[in-house]
Amino acid sequence: MSRNPLLESHTLPPFAEIRAEHVVPAIEALLAESREAIERLAERATAQAPTWENFAAPLEAVNDRLSQAWSPVAHLNATMNSPELRKAYEACIEQLSAFGTWVGQHEGHFHAWQALKQEPTWSTLDRGQQRTVENALRDFRLAGVDLPADKKVRYGEIQARLSSLSNQFSNHVLDATQAWYKDLDSDERLAGVPQSARETLKALAEAKGIEGYRITLDFPSFFPIVSYADDRALREEVYTAFVTRASDQGPNAGTFDNAAIIEELLALRQELAHLLGFETYADLSLATKMAESPTQVLAFLDDLARRAKPQAEEEFDELARFARDELGIDTLAPWDVAYASEKLREARYAINQEQLRPYFPAPRVVDGLFQVLERLYGLKVEEDTTVPRYHSDVRYFEILDDGVPIAGFYLDLYAREGKRGGAWMADCRVRREGEHGLQRPVAFLTCNFTAPVGGKPALLTHDEVTTLFHEFGHGLHHMLTKQTIADISGINGVAWDAVELPSQFMENYCWEREGLDLLARHVDTDEPLPEALFERLMAAKNFQSAMGMMRQLEFSIFDLRLHHELETPTAADVQALLDEVRRQTSVVPAAAFNRFQNGFSHIFAGGYAAGYYSYKWAEVLSADAWSAFEEAGIFDPATGARFRQQILEKGGSEDAAALFEAFRGREPSVEPLLRHSGIRAA
Repeated sequence: MSRNPLLESHTLPPFAEIRAEHVVPAIEALLAESREAIERLAERATAQAPTWENFAAPLEAVNDRLSQAWSPVAHLNATMNSPELRKAYEACIEQLSAFGTWVGQHEGHFHAWQALKQEPTWSTLDRGQQRTVENALRDFRLAGVDLPADKKVRYGEIQARLSSLSNQFSNHVLDATQAWYKDLDSDERLAGVPQSARETLKALAEAKGIEGYRITLDFPSFFPIVSYADDRALREEVYTAFVTRASDQGPNAGTFDNAAIIEELLALRQELAHLLGFETYADLSLATKMAESPTQVLAFLDDLARRAKPQAEEEFDELARFARDELGIDTLAPWDVAYASEKLREARYAINQEQLRPYFPAPRVVDGLFQVLERLYGLKVEEDTTVPRYHSDVRYFEILDDGVPIAGFYLDLYAREGKRGGAWMADCRVRREGEHGLQRPVAFLTCNFTAPVGGKPALLTHDEVTTLFHEFGHGLHHMLTKQTIADISGINGVAWDAVELPSQFMENYCWEREGLDLLARHVDTDEPLPEALFERLMAAKNFQSAMGMMRQLEFSIFDLRLHHELETPTAADVQALLDEVRRQTSVVPAAAFNRFQNGFSHIFAGGYAAGYYSYKWAEVLSADAWSAFEEAGIFDPATGARFRQQILEKGGSEDAAALFEAFRGREPSVEPLLRHSGIRAA
């Protein structure tokens, strides 16, 4: 192979040139290069006193070079998955894990970081540098630097296996999602399903060269069926396929079963925690978070559940009565809940997601999002069509401050084959000061909305608009940072249970008239959202909000107890715990065959293990932060400037609790969250 684009220096990834066969040679070469550089830095640190300039800065450059190659590979694996790329990706996972363990247990480097903590060097460092040193020393201990040799080896084995298992889990969910489909030769069984969804199903069939309609388990296909299809048997069939993905149940039972992976992951996590001196994996997980202990988190979750459950029970009783009296459904089954809820929402508020779609053409929503950014922070967004992209759907934009580009992002909005489900932000480039000057931050912003059909723009639901704003909030946290050290830049170094604050904060603009006027325009007439429709949207905002809160609390409590109470659980133990948590928290029936846990990628393939509670924890922060804008005006420039300076620009340079208090002038209160959620127990 003559040249390898992953080994070359690029401002942005050369997506047009990257091939699967480049991945393994590039990563192996960069790992070897990094090991050599790290050994040299360690030798220098023993020969002369380490300083920021001769030790920490060159080490950051080594890490960034590896990150610049791996970041686009990991992103392509998630968004353009192919057998060749998957094989290359998997071949690198264990090597990267082993490298991370080797660095984390490198005593020469540990001692060099310790030396930076000593005077007189310590007092010469600025606060961001000091924070980086403190985090590094904490992370060395969490990587087992103090362990005896045999336990260090075991630590490395566990980490490598955990990386491999998480990747397998994710692959199983993707494969199970794509393995199931149902073809219909006519739209007879699609009664009740909106026209926009039918067009999507028709396009899916056409893409496979068949007549009629194809239903898949991707969200833009699955969701309209369970929410709108009058055909109860069809809802049941699609629902069953969805909630049994990657399990021992359902139409593909046993084919991609994640049960054994879950068992091994949990056992290894607990072993890792014990190895590092923690009682449970939950204790280990919280070592880097705002929350102090599993007991404190469970008390927080239990308190929210106590306040919300009575209202959730009322909401479900009302739904059951409506289903019986108006829909002829005597007993609500799990596959009836979304359908009956939509019918009740329409009956009570004369509104549904489909009515709103024409007002949210994707190009207009994106433009409106940029206008929110301009009004709030005085920033402009411009598209650059010359940048290499990895798919024709993808667009690239730059953020400008006073005409100067300060960051960039790739926007990838639509679902497609080979793309992992869900929505997320990932970093492509991190803001840092390097030997060639300032490196601007670049983000990957990914969603899975219904793609445009028949030359018309994609029409989003209000829920999808909210999702876009959420992910863009994460993107702003990454892109508006003022930090120049990679380890505390953007979301790096931010406590995981605070990282959702900027994303949840941005969602509020989707619920305000002033915000909606910037992004809601009818696709055909360019009319703004009518006042009557806006009022109905607001009236329905907290429809079944207590049921929704209890669902999130169910996931959070299950996750934390799973990692705090069970030592080496079997799949049956995991199911038993989930059943128990459901009995305590859930007001909605669960089917006996439901294997939600087997697709719970957040905790088994993402970063949320013993941390799913972070969504609710950060929601307290975001609701309270938003209340400052409610008091001053949602586009108040002074409040916007303070939020940007105190939260977005600071990255991980200071403790998250201190940053929040600096912005709000006090500790966070749970009351705004309860008020915004319409929980009467507030």
